[in-house]
Amino acid sequence: MILAIDTSAGTSVALLAEDGAVIAERSTFDTRRHAELIGPFLAEVLAAALDVRGSLTAVVAGIGPGPFTGLRVGLAAARVLALGLGIPVLGVPSHEAVALRLLVAGEVAGRFAIVTDARRREVAVTVYRAALPLPEEAVPAHLVERLAYAPEPGLTVHEVTEIPAVWLARAAQARIATGASFPEASPLYLRAPDVTLAAPKRVST
Repeated sequence: MILAIDTSAGTSVALLAEDGAVIAERSTFDTRRHAELIGPFLAEVLAAALDVRGSLTAVVAGIGPGPFTGLRVGLAAARVLALGLGIPVLGVPSHEAVALRLLVAGEVAGRFAIVTDARRREVAVTVYRAALPLPEEAVPAHLVERLAYAPEPGLTVHEVTEIPAVWLARAAQARIATGASFPEASPLYLRAPDVTLAAPKRVST
């Protein structure tokens, strides 16, 4: 089994069998309660399997792009679970999950863009080329001002509010099946966090 977690937009958790069948999933579009929801979602999804400790082979973590607060919640949960079970964490770009779902459904061809809200009146954009078993990244994730975003002619744009963990897991399975490498399971932040460490003040005596 594979457990997938993504908190780059809303919160989405899914448990899939080796053949890709969905055992359980929970998700919400809520972008403000990642920390409150991730625990109950994981408990409910994992409770649907009889032998998680013996059957779970990997935890798939959506690495973004996404805001600082949301991403760190999902990645931290993935790492804790993987550490406790002694299994690997596989990082998958979050936009890849949506791109794969659209490709399998036959909804895209040629070049297309996946867009998610990056807050501060910006959007995160990744451009792909249609290809199976995995979409080909044409332009890496980058930030664009929402009002100024003007896609190139002929580029199909799909703006989404949630990354489906089911398709995140299937993207990981496709990478495994084709021998494709996985990026490091580290958050893909497109801007620095608001909070930074300040230099310590010197104390005179």
